[in-house]
Amino acid sequence: MKTFTPGQADIQREWHVIDAEGAVLGRLATEVATLLRGKHKPIWAPHLDTGDHVIVVNAALLDVSARKAVEKQYYRHSGYPGGLKQSSLQDMIEKHPDRVIKLAVRGMLPKGRLGRSMLRKLRVYPGAAHPHAAQNPVVRELPARARAAR
Repeated sequence: MKTFTPGQADIQREWHVIDAEGAVLGRLATEVATLLRGKHKPIWAPHLDTGDHVIVVNAALLDVSARKAVEKQYYRHSGYPGGLKQSSLQDMIEKHPDRVIKLAVRGMLPKGRLGRSMLRKLRVYPGAAHPHAAQNPVVRELPARARAAR
């Protein structure tokens, strides 16, 4: 029996909308990374980008504990001596809520060219509005919320 490898004709990309209001950052990022990689599809292959497009709305309304908001730090370096900058999760959510989710998802994707191509299919918006209505995105409920609703 030969191993099936999906070709470009086999890959069907869908669009998903996930509401981040009241969601825990890590659990949201795990679900988004799974959709971007395509691991929810039967044709998934680890060396191919078989994933879907994901739109995350209400990124500014994440559920973060007060302690984590103050203690979690994000670092970046300018490349110059003494150029290390840091900001807390609280500051990042206030100034750039989209970057918080993108950084969390980026750490869960493969490193290199494949991961960068997957990350390009992620769109994050701080509010409830997004300009992708023409793609007919499907609303995707987070698994933790689906269990809580039962």
